[in-house]
Amino acid sequence: MFLASPITFPNLGIEVNPSPVAFSLGEKPIYWYGILIAIGFALAVLYGCRCAKQFGLTEDNILDMLLLAAPLGIIGARLYYCIFYWELYADNPISVFFIWKGGLAIYGGVIGAAIGVILHSRWKKTPLLPMMDIGSMGLLIGQSIGRWGNFMNREAHGGVTDSLFKMGIADSAGVVTYYHPTFLYESVWNAVGFLALHFYFKKRRRYDGQIFTMYVAWYGLGRAWIEGMRTDSLYLFGTGIRVSQLLAALSFLVAVGCLVWNLKIRPHDPANLAVNRQKAASAEEKEKTA
Repeated sequence: MFLASPITFPNLGIEVNPSPVAFSLGEKPIYWYGILIAIGFALAVLYGCRCAKQFGLTEDNILDMLLLAAPLGIIGARLYYCIFYWELYADNPISVFFIWKGGLAIYGGVIGAAIGVILHSRWKKTPLLPMMDIGSMGLLIGQSIGRWGNFMNREAHGGVTDSLFKMGIADSAGVVTYYHPTFLYESVWNAVGFLALHFYFKKRRRYDGQIFTMYVAWYGLGRAWIEGMRTDSLYLFGTGIRVSQLLAALSFLVAVGCLVWNLKIRPHDPANLAVNRQKAASAEEKEKTA
């Protein structure tokens, strides 16, 4: 167990001593982990509402979708973690519901949220692929910011290293060990992915679903690399296979295959984007009423 002692990046000349607890309400501690996730979620919602029209959607579409996708994302994140860490809950299965004690997995959250988007699309008759596109941008925002909650908790780090970015953490005996700051690697990877896709979709998006596919490829590539460094991976039922690393690698390969097919082998006409079809229909309607 790590102490709430300074975290050092000696090669960068940085030393900080963050507390996992931001403040308390009476005797109830409020943790930075939850606050940062909430901030990431709020910024993702703001971004989605601001860019909704560029995907042929409305702000109401985004907010309605979140009413279903957000809780399913939390459920998915918890189930994914508990399924592959069942030994922690086998003796007391009811503890699966004790989510405030920690234990969430991002990939489970992505899967749960995607199911929520699909269900919402069928229920509300909104275009699915544009919603997946804009949702993936929100995921990159949330994932980039949320990873700093792991920093506050001194968790989700990698193995021992002497690299340029090594991070020193003291254990309960006060002994400092230097680890890969994998939370930082993933946060930066997601931030770069967000900026790249943000500027890409504004001018070069060719078909609905393209941004989501690029997100799957980008995140899969980064997670497959970063997961191999971590010391707290979830493993595939007693094997030496890291679940998230396997899923990341497979999703990357599938996404790249889809991109090659849709951009090179069977290229799409951007006129068929939902937003462009809406503009064409609106222009046609104006001509009829002129």
